[in-house]
Amino acid sequence: MSNTPSANLFKPLGESDPVVVGGYRLAAVLGSGGMGKVYLSYTPGGRPLALKVIRPEFSEDPEFRRRFTQEVRAAQRVQGLYTAPVIDSDTDGAQPWLATAYVPGPSLAHAVAQHGGLPLRSVLLLTVGVAEALHVIHGAGIVHRDLKPANVLLASDGPRVIDFGIARAADATSLTGTGVSVGTPAFMAPEQASAGTITPATDIFALGQITAFAALGSPAYGDGPSHAVLYRIVHEDPDLSQLPAELLPLVSRCLVRDPAGRPSLTEIIELCHELSPVPLRQGEDWLPQAVAGSITERLRLPDPAKTPPPPAAAPTPTEFSPPGAPYTPTGSTVSSAPTQSAPGVPGPVPPPGHPMHPGYPTPAPGSPTYSPPGPGYHTPHPITPAPYLTPAPRKPKKRTGLIVAASVVGALVVLGVIGSLLPDGSSNDKGSGANSPRGTSSSGSGDGASSGGKQPTADPEPVSYSGIDVPEGYKIMLADSPPRPLESEDAAYDDGDLYFGVVRFLDEASIGTANGELVLLDNTQKGSLETCRTETRYAKKIGLDQLSNGSEICVLSDAGHVAVATYRGRSGESDPGSYVTIDVRIWRNAAEAEGDE
Repeated sequence: MSNTPSANLFKPLGESDPVVVGGYRLAAVLGSGGMGKVYLSYTPGGRPLALKVIRPEFSEDPEFRRRFTQEVRAAQRVQGLYTAPVIDSDTDGAQPWLATAYVPGPSLAHAVAQHGGLPLRSVLLLTVGVAEALHVIHGAGIVHRDLKPANVLLASDGPRVIDFGIARAADATSLTGTGVSVGTPAFMAPEQASAGTITPATDIFALGQITAFAALGSPAYGDGPSHAVLYRIVHEDPDLSQLPAELLPLVSRCLVRDPAGRPSLTEIIELCHELSPVPLRQGEDWLPQAVAGSITERLRLPDPAKTPPPPAAAPTPTEFSPPGAPYTPTGSTVSSAPTQSAPGVPGPVPPPGHPMHPGYPTPAPGSPTYSPPGPGYHTPHPITPAPYLTPAPRKPKKRTGLIVAASVVGALVVLGVIGSLLPDGSSNDKGSGANSPRGTSSSGSGDGASSGGKQPTADPEPVSYSGIDVPEGYKIMLADSPPRPLESEDAAYDDGDLYFGVVRFLDEASIGTANGELVLLDNTQKGSLETCRTETRYAKKIGLDQLSNGSEICVLSDAGHVAVATYRGRSGESDPGSYVTIDVRIWRNAAEAEGDE
């Protein structure tokens, strides 16, 4: 075999290809597809990366960008032995991109096309590896949606699942058309082909297809026009007559049309061990020798020094870098990347506090990035937050100490003068009694106005907002006027007065709060400030299965705001986004009307 990389694996950059993306200098083209183009690049320490640049058509769709940002953040939480970790990304630039660790191995599609079906042991090890990857992916709240042979890479120590979650972002764009789902027809589940509900069981069906394809060397539902394949998936049984008998129970259960009838990932892994005549252990001998040779070929990477030298001009932050921009990586690099011997053999570990250190925290949007010292380094560009994440400018603090002190002294002088003019015992009792909030009274125990009791303030006037669409993973703050949906910066929504969240793995959708309490009112109750103050049936979140159009929820925030949120429904299955619609009536600082504590 030649010492130079195969031209079929690492294609040189073309005239339309950039030389630098987001500060990463590109070395070769790895491939292209419907979503975008994939390039080979390197970290400052020389670790290879696969950098995927999204097509301009998708980049121009606002809903795609919103979904893509969510999926990238979720993907960064996926840290499994059988997935390619996300290293860096830019979801706000002219063309979004995503960088993952480079996996030196052919895709399952390429391996089968070159060498045919795999032996039984390889197929079972492939299946348990992909099942374990899906377990981690689903645990992060992601459904892959496009699990296919091209998205399963065969590394020397087991498979790697890539591109998880990106199809969901594409599924939201108007480019896909109404009722049309993103995915590869031959490996879609029946519910995908018929625009039904997508759940983790959708990936189980695709896993059954992957197993059958690896063993047969061809799709279980055959080839041909997309519409014909999709019809067979929805209405016919697959042709498994040539499938090894040992795999038939496993594949048949995964390919059940009803999602509820498919096995769990744990059951699949257990079944694979039961079906294997020898113990299943991943190792460098898990693939046939011919396929393993493709891994060796992919380890001969192009020399980045031979790519065209860039000029001195720096790329504009968050923009798609023009050809010739200098090499200035934007984010932290992976501390270990898959190699031929092990998944993630670590290199030299930098000291704590260095951005290359594994424990270095991800900088918050807008925060300054680390600038490595020494010659030859360039300053990484800061991460620019998306418009909907830009916080409102804070008002400068007023120097109120002296003003308040002067006001108090003046008030005492005035009250002393008035008191001297009043007849004895003529204290003002107005404001006390039943009209005080929660029965509070201004009168003290003894001498009326001289008691020092705090006068109750009037209840604040409510402000109403109608038709607020709160997307999945977003929150609203009652203090905002108007309350606008903001993307939660944490999976736990730990800073939202009211949020809409979905746990995909459990298929649970709920409205919740992290800054107060919720009360679901009965149909006989009227949502009002008085009702919300007196109710004590507190909850932190309320499932959508408990709500119907018109259901009212009291929201009592820790900041002292009270609101009645009226549920108006959830987006339909054919809607490009996932959101709930609510009306909100807010009494701001209502808790302060209760008088002295």
